[in-house]
Amino acid sequence: MLNPDEKKTILVVDDTPDNLALMSALLKDEYKVKVANSGEKALRIAGGEKMPDLILLDIMMPVMDGYEVCRRLKADERTKTIPVIFLTAKSNIDDEQKGLELGAVDYITKPISPPIVLARLRTHMQLKETTDILRDQNQILERKILKRTQEIQEIQDATILMMTSLAETRDNETGNHIQRTQYYVQALARRLQAHPRFRDVLTDGDIEMLFKCAPLHDIGKVGIPDRVLLKPGRLTEEEFTIIKTHAIIGRDAIEHAETQLGRKVAFLQSAKEIALHHHEKWDGTGYPDGLSGDSIPVFARIMAVADVYDALITRRIYKPAMMHHEAVAVITDGKGTHFDPDIVDAFLEAQAEFHQIAARFVDAAQAPPAEALST
Repeated sequence: MLNPDEKKTILVVDDTPDNLALMSALLKDEYKVKVANSGEKALRIAGGEKMPDLILLDIMMPVMDGYEVCRRLKADERTKTIPVIFLTAKSNIDDEQKGLELGAVDYITKPISPPIVLARLRTHMQLKETTDILRDQNQILERKILKRTQEIQEIQDATILMMTSLAETRDNETGNHIQRTQYYVQALARRLQAHPRFRDVLTDGDIEMLFKCAPLHDIGKVGIPDRVLLKPGRLTEEEFTIIKTHAIIGRDAIEHAETQLGRKVAFLQSAKEIALHHHEKWDGTGYPDGLSGDSIPVFARIMAVADVYDALITRRIYKPAMMHHEAVAVITDGKGTHFDPDIVDAFLEAQAEFHQIAARFVDAAQAPPAEALST
């Protein structure tokens, strides 16, 4: 005889006292037995602190029949994995099919054969034990995978931060440009998410990826000579030609990392598109490839609006900062020429949020005059 602490628990559900007594006597040597004389009581016991390992369930009961009890058990996250065996006088094949379709693991008809009932119970107990072990192992594995994924994500975020910090060090006039543009593109993407042109490419996951890879848009500036990048004045045509190469330098740097990795990565693909194409214009007059319209990647089109807005409201050695409403006017004027018209519409909806983001991440060392961010 098994030690009581080692016994599995079976819940027997039947509205007939004699049947409950019969099954209790049959099972008590091998199992702990709980009984319920109604469906309602069965659900309370099954969902209690110490749930049964298996349920023997009669079908023909008043108020709530066994089918409904099984349906509710399988609909509850806590009880859905408890094996249910119908133990019933209903022997019609359709009744058995219905029970199995509801999620029961077996169907035993009365009058019962005690040896067969015990044999089937042992089989299902063993299956449940194996299933529980596999479920526990899967949960442990899932936790390990989640932890490792979080570690990889943290490493990725830290790497991006280091790379963009390097770019900011080279171009100290941009200050908090990186942070501002991250939140600008996020604000735009959220407003575009329900638009028919963008909803398939701006899922929540896409927006999160856009936010994280946006800081790499100007990473190519690390390859621009100081005499051009840090020139205290407007650039000559030759110098502007040099500065434009930062788009290709950035793309090539990210592509080199991808090559070293040995496989395509969605994050790096998006980062490359932004780095290379955020200076393209809707009418095809931008650089480096002169792309136009929808041939410009969506992330790059969104970044174009964010990047230009921030450049306009930021004071540089060679120019004062524009006021917010002046920058809005420039963006509006570029609708359909410099910028995707629908993205400009989203910008106009989000302009108050842009204003708030600019104020939140205003450059401490070289903050623009207060009126530059006023409306």
